[in-house]
Amino acid sequence: MDEEIRYQKVKMGAWVGIIGNIILAIIKGVVGFLSNSRALIADAVHSASDVVGSVAVLIGVRAAKMPPDRDHPYGHGKAESIAAIIVAVLLFIVGVEIAIDAIKAFTEPIAVPKVIAIYAVIFSIVVKEIMFRYKYHLGKKYRSEALITDAWHHRSDVFSSIAALLGIGGSIIGGAVGIPWLVYADPVAGLFVSILIVKMAWSLGSQSIHNTLDHVLHEEDTVEMKKAVTSVEGVLNLDEFLAREHGHYVIIDLKIAVDPDITVKEGHAIGKAVKTRLLEENHVHDVLVHINPYEKNKEVT
Repeated sequence: MDEEIRYQKVKMGAWVGIIGNIILAIIKGVVGFLSNSRALIADAVHSASDVVGSVAVLIGVRAAKMPPDRDHPYGHGKAESIAAIIVAVLLFIVGVEIAIDAIKAFTEPIAVPKVIAIYAVIFSIVVKEIMFRYKYHLGKKYRSEALITDAWHHRSDVFSSIAALLGIGGSIIGGAVGIPWLVYADPVAGLFVSILIVKMAWSLGSQSIHNTLDHVLHEEDTVEMKKAVTSVEGVLNLDEFLAREHGHYVIIDLKIAVDPDITVKEGHAIGKAVKTRLLEENHVHDVLVHINPYEKNKEVT
């Protein structure tokens, strides 16, 4: 995979998020204020937090593109995972703030939202779902954890907008037919939105932290790689194989067993062939090969 193409595509996805969220945050914020809808204002704050998240993704992707250096010989791929953690933390904070604001609404007089709020929410749902599908597709295609996390940030906005739509609709109906308690459907929706946001933030943050802590690929994810190693002529056994995720790429540490009676030069050539074969995988960035003398009955670990 060409790193420059990947960078440009992921960067484009981040910019789409930044521009789209700025527009949505302004529209929902203004309409929410004019229509007296707490749920819509909460949704606007959620969109505004998406802007910060997309900026974090942009910075993380740019940092991840930097080449290896003396202090970072394995590259800067984990910058994207760190950006994903930042997005998750921001999402969690926004969720808590929205919950506090919604709870306060139950202790204050509340006005019935105006119908215009419904149109703003429907527009937001459509735009956000399009943004989610676009960024999720890019994130999967180019193995960008930060972009995938930001895409789910958009999906959480879709859920929150649907909740806001139900709350606003219920509040308007309550005001029209004279059911006082139904007017509070708007802040109830805001509270429900906050729960969704916090839950999603926790899930995404946990996964990003897990990947940052030198997560190794599971057995089922390395089957083809191991087959590629053992298919190299001269490899008598695969003693150890560890493939760890380093952001959007993988770094492999492995030990292979060769005939103990061959020369060092021949053993080195076999190791080089193994490395070359593994680097043919698009997402493998580096391979460290250790040569062992072959011992019978030794199993791969």
